[in-house]
Amino acid sequence: MAILTEVRDPRVRDVTVTGVEMAPDMRSAVVHVSIMGGPAKEKLALQGLARSAGFLQSRIADRIETRYTPRLRFELDGGVKKSLEIARMLHDVLPPEPPADDETDASLPADSREESLQDDA
Repeated sequence: MAILTEVRDPRVRDVTVTGVEMAPDMRSAVVHVSIMGGPAKEKLALQGLARSAGFLQSRIADRIETRYTPRLRFELDGGVKKSLEIARMLHDVLPPEPPADDETDASLPADSREESLQDDA
């Protein structure tokens, strides 16, 4: 939440935290982020996050009670962009789905449709 609302660095925009991996000793954490935009915007946002790491660590220290505050390292998570690209490719190669008919169910025989309509009445 602090990345969205409290980081003032203009480079840190359109950033979504997709996951966090804590070290077993809780002294460090890798924060996986997804950044909407091209490679240049991703690079700038990662630089902004790296510069904001100290501030974010202090916000974490305020909220958790541990001996050590984890040192944050930010890494780009390409999973979201890959899934969007795969969805786009599938949309391009798969035939469009026929529109759904809300009035009748074409998969039922005619007699069953009539019974179903009578039951609804």
